[in-house]
Amino acid sequence: MTRSPGEFRIVDRLQKYGRDIQHEQLRYHQRRVLVSKEFTFDAAHHLHAYEGKCKNLHGHTYKVVFGISGIPNDIGITVDFGAIKTIWKEEIEGSLDHRYLNETLPLMNTTAENMVVWLFERMENALQSDAYCSSILGRRTEFVRLYETGTSYAEARREWMY
Repeated sequence: MTRSPGEFRIVDRLQKYGRDIQHEQLRYHQRRVLVSKEFTFDAAHHLHAYEGKCKNLHGHTYKVVFGISGIPNDIGITVDFGAIKTIWKEEIEGSLDHRYLNETLPLMNTTAENMVVWLFERMENALQSDAYCSSILGRRTEFVRLYETGTSYAEARREWMY
């Protein structure tokens, strides 16, 4: 049966692990790959020793982007997106979402520049612990980007941290 190029079709035969593809074929390469995941949170803060609107209590819907790299494991996964989400939920989000940042973060002026380094440190510490992603070779945080608004962000990169 011939089909036209845009015609809908269901696969003829679903690929089956162990029959059509073997375990040693699951990882295509052994090169470092960066995966990225983003989250949003709403929070209030104000800045100290600053003359401008941000000296007053105000809020943002922040967006944070984590870039994490590693060598894929034996099934071809560098870092499971679910593991990144678990780290976010268990180690980071509780200090940020719907919080007054001046009270929940370590003592600092709650600038995007200070907060992005704190975020980098939290993610990196979690990735290096045995609790998360233990089967990933050379896993590490490459960058964290924190958007305070849709057009303004601060970024921390691995090469600047060490």
